[in-house]
Amino acid sequence: MGALAERLLAVAACLAVVASSPLPKAICGYESCPVPKEGMTNVHLIAHSHDDVGWLKTVDQYFYGQNNSIKPVGVQYIIDSVVNELPKDPSRRFIYVETAYFRQWWNNRDQEAREKVEALVESGQLEIISGGWAMHDEAVTHYQSIIDQFTWGFKNLDDMFNTSCARPKIGWQIDPFGHARETASIMAMMGFDGLFFARLDHADKNNRFKNQGLEMVWKTSPDHGAPSYLFTSANHDILYHSPIGFCFDILCEDEPIIDDSNSPDYNVDRRVNSFIEFIEKQSTYMKSNNILVTMGIDFAYQQASYWFNNLDRLIKYTNERQAEGGKINLLYSTPSCYLKAVHEAGLEWPSKEDDFFPYSSDEYSYWTGYFTSRPTLKFMERKGNNLLQVCKQLSVLADLREEKWEDLASLREAMGIMQHHDAITGTEKQHVAEDYALRLHRSMEHCRQTAENALNKLTAKEGSAEVQFHSCLFTNVSQCDTSEQAEKFVVTLYNPLAQQTSMFVRLPVQDFQYQVRNELGELIDTQMLKIPTPVQNMPGRESSATQELVFQAENLPPLGFKSYRVEKINTASPPPQPSEELVIANDVIEVTFDADLKRLSSVKDIAADKTYMVSQDFQYYEALEGDNLGAARRASGAYIFRPVNHQKFPVSDSPPTIETYTGALVSEIHQEWNDWVSLVTRIYKGTNHVELEWTVGPIPIDDDIGKEVISLVSLSGWETNGKFYTDSNGRQILERNRNLRPTWDFDPSLEPVAGNYYPITTAISIRNHAANSENEELAIITDRAQGGSSIENGTLEIMLHRRLLFDDDKGVEEALNETAFGEGLVARGKQILLFGQTEAHPTSIYKTRRLVRDSMVLAPWLFVTPTDLTPTQWGEQYNTFYTGLRKEVPPNVNLLTLEPWNGEGMLVRVEHFLEKNDDPELSQPINVPLMGLIDRINEEMAIGETILGANQWLSDNVRLEFKIEGEESASQQLPRPDPNEDLANLTLNPMQIRTFIVQTRSSATMAAPCCILLLALAILRINI
Repeated sequence: MGALAERLLAVAACLAVVASSPLPKAICGYESCPVPKEGMTNVHLIAHSHDDVGWLKTVDQYFYGQNNSIKPVGVQYIIDSVVNELPKDPSRRFIYVETAYFRQWWNNRDQEAREKVEALVESGQLEIISGGWAMHDEAVTHYQSIIDQFTWGFKNLDDMFNTSCARPKIGWQIDPFGHARETASIMAMMGFDGLFFARLDHADKNNRFKNQGLEMVWKTSPDHGAPSYLFTSANHDILYHSPIGFCFDILCEDEPIIDDSNSPDYNVDRRVNSFIEFIEKQSTYMKSNNILVTMGIDFAYQQASYWFNNLDRLIKYTNERQAEGGKINLLYSTPSCYLKAVHEAGLEWPSKEDDFFPYSSDEYSYWTGYFTSRPTLKFMERKGNNLLQVCKQLSVLADLREEKWEDLASLREAMGIMQHHDAITGTEKQHVAEDYALRLHRSMEHCRQTAENALNKLTAKEGSAEVQFHSCLFTNVSQCDTSEQAEKFVVTLYNPLAQQTSMFVRLPVQDFQYQVRNELGELIDTQMLKIPTPVQNMPGRESSATQELVFQAENLPPLGFKSYRVEKINTASPPPQPSEELVIANDVIEVTFDADLKRLSSVKDIAADKTYMVSQDFQYYEALEGDNLGAARRASGAYIFRPVNHQKFPVSDSPPTIETYTGALVSEIHQEWNDWVSLVTRIYKGTNHVELEWTVGPIPIDDDIGKEVISLVSLSGWETNGKFYTDSNGRQILERNRNLRPTWDFDPSLEPVAGNYYPITTAISIRNHAANSENEELAIITDRAQGGSSIENGTLEIMLHRRLLFDDDKGVEEALNETAFGEGLVARGKQILLFGQTEAHPTSIYKTRRLVRDSMVLAPWLFVTPTDLTPTQWGEQYNTFYTGLRKEVPPNVNLLTLEPWNGEGMLVRVEHFLEKNDDPELSQPINVPLMGLIDRINEEMAIGETILGANQWLSDNVRLEFKIEGEESASQQLPRPDPNEDLANLTLNPMQIRTFIVQTRSSATMAAPCCILLLALAILRINI
């Protein structure tokens, strides 16, 4: 049968499926919205429950209602109660946000309960808002993980409901502690019409009260222009709670509305008067005649009848006042229905271009401590994302059947939970943090099993036996059981990038010599290095290794692996002996330390003959004690950063001890300031950057003083004019100005340090504006989210670790005093210092972005396999080289997503990861060969482009558009797909992410929407 005949048969099958698919009868979304009354102040009552996916209790404790001595709540009962109450009155509405809980509820309910929920969703009474797996934090989350947690939430909603009525179109970020421009940009790319949040700086809010500026059009990306604009609404006086006195919950103490005129407690008139007074005040802040009022609290509606019966009365008796000339109209509503009403008002709105960091709830309470809180959990989350991408890619490349990648869901869900604004932030109770870590660790083990299944399929030659591929999850503390115990082992390095990359491998081993052979069986250079003494002595480290084996893995293939065979030689390897040298160098850079201070003093770019006078030191802030009885007595805590007198202290009054180790592959200098602060400064062969590996802890508290430890880097002679730059969720770069806010007058006098701290997801930088400086730049790249600033010109400081003795009264009710193995927590991490000149060498920003991605976010993943086979035998039985990519993509392109999707399909995202002004050449639009990119994508596939969340075809998305004050209208629609675009030559513009669902023909005929896609593609090819 010819190809054309096959396509026609597929089209016929599609037509049959489409013909048999009933048209949807649901009336949901904007069509189901109540109609506001003209000439009235329309009050949209939003019935909601804010259900943290872990915080004071663990996820399961919150869901099942366990550990009620902390808080007597159970999410499953909230959903049960709401589902039972909504059908009693078709005007009632309720919104739900956290898909993680909703899916758990769904899995534990029978078909009758599910059908009841489906009916409520299709009628618009129950609306899914935002729809991510959790309500993510916006300061310390990486954009790849944000997109993933939304995508997984959306997919579960699609699987549960199979109706467009469950597709979220509104962002609902009511509890995160500040808001990122990149998060809003992501929501625009997901086709959302608006974003609602509650927390913004108290001074910013007061300023917006005065000029009716609580609602605006957020210009979330200068690269995308109008399609990235997002209508944004900040709540007024009540955050996301019900107005004071109107909480009708079993957890509240407010009086109910009593309308029995014979009762001595009759209170309708008084209660209605009080509510009207509240509304009249709020209406002065708003531009339109619509007001959104949240009616809920944390974990509300366990007894939904209590809420709804009182809200019914409030609506009834307030609206009866209209007969007497009252101008207030109350109605059950949702955020989308409110947005529809505001849109129909046809008003012009102010705009905003920066972000909403840092957030302060009063003049003394800057929520900037959580940028660093629980640093080891933040690091673990970053590694979890790295492994998740590896597992998803390998599942596709190996064409694993679904029963072999079920464990992917485990890590998808654990990572989704980790994005929650009380998880990765470090603002949860200690026992909850331990539960998060346990979930993540178990899920990473599950994912490793998926990777092992895939690697066995990709490596095995005919007749060879399956082998084990271990992940060394504790290399951060120089511990790996397999490399330490095995006489012979194979190191398989999988590269998740769509470009070739290289890396230096470091593995703890026994005190013997080792030889390493590459994938061709050739011996390669190795080096033995001392494991720093503070690392050897770390509490909880279960390793006797004192040395690490180092070798370079060069030219790792894109979406592929190379295998290296390591064998112990029975010759003892004496401990490497340190020298007293104060200089380490390779053929690219030279790093010098001061002879007296024993600290970094300069870095020389040998090729450019350019020397940067730079120093590095560790200091700490003393954490302010406080009883929180008033703003001025606020303590430094898990959320709040509040240093005593804004003063830094040295971690030691003496110079650090110093040891220098040099070699052909790596040279490094070990420093110890005391028994709780140490550093390794290293440079690798051929690299032009400096790596700083720090170890901090246990932070001493014998003096009853909490401490917040920073790394301070200072540049001599640099004029930075109070400017520095931080990333937004790992993507866009934002300029920061010390002691300045772009949209209101900022008073830095009370908290000059904490008020100038910003989140660093991946990088922070400063530029030298002195004459003849050629705009020199120093970027510091981090391996986890941290907080930082440039408090003095020419400096960068990054907070590494915090140990505190007081709670800051923001709800967690515990001091952030982390311990492990019976001692204060020890944290170890890496930073990269990269110097450049953005005028003379404009690719320096590109290099920074590449280093972030290649070294810290999507680094090659290391698998270790013990073996008794000789190198020849291993090569005969197993593939030692593999690439799943047919053609390497351009250097400014990232394969953001490659994962199995709906059985035999796959989800693919490609992105241009530069901004339009990053580089004169690399920031130009670029072409990418999607068709033929990997072996699994070919012309027999049906390919359709979706919005970013993969839950709607891009061509079907239509966004509401809003006018901006003083500007001509510009289309806010997402770019339409071009039906004539060559899929072998896709165009990507700066910062653009394009998302595609790829299906085999057999799976594409399983559902009407996919059939329509295949039909369109088939007709297009026939016409061609």
